[in-house]
Amino acid sequence: MKNLNLSWKEWTRSDIIYSIIVPIFVVLLIVGISQLDQLFGGGFNVITGITMQIEELLVIVAIPLLLGLIWNKWAGGASGFIMGSFYALYWADSYRSPFSGASFGANTVLLGYVLSSMLIGYMAGAMNKRSDNFLRMMITAIFTTTIGGILLFGIFQLSPVNVVSGIDGFLLTVLTRTACGAIIPIIAKVFMWYDGN
Repeated sequence: MKNLNLSWKEWTRSDIIYSIIVPIFVVLLIVGISQLDQLFGGGFNVITGITMQIEELLVIVAIPLLLGLIWNKWAGGASGFIMGSFYALYWADSYRSPFSGASFGANTVLLGYVLSSMLIGYMAGAMNKRSDNFLRMMITAIFTTTIGGILLFGIFQLSPVNVVSGIDGFLLTVLTRTACGAIIPIIAKVFMWYDGN
């Protein structure tokens, strides 16, 4: 293991750029995109929708899937439970808001977020078994995210407050997760390349 005995004086330009400047730039970019609607007086509903979808995919699909692929089924399932619970708590406030109308049945939608996320993470770890074979990771990820999306869409249909329906809702729920499943194995493979360095 190298780099464990670096002194406090051994900083490189690359350390500053990739540890401080790039992360700050990314945070400011995300905040800037989230504020476009307010800055320009509306008209950016598509950007808001894309931002919300990316947020959902990162929190309840990408993180559990990544941990399931590179670690194990328990890490994937547990992170799915935690991240799905955080996401459900985030939306629970919206469903309980006095402006949201009747909230009866919202528990089914919120439960769907937790169960789908747990399922994706657990199945990814159980199927991949810490394999670093890229094709196995890709098949596992696409399979588990597609199943997680189908089950989430099915759970949505059980709720009276569901707004995700029809073929458009099905495609939005399932295909975005499948696309995420095609991207995350690339990131997992890069993590595995740099695991021992």
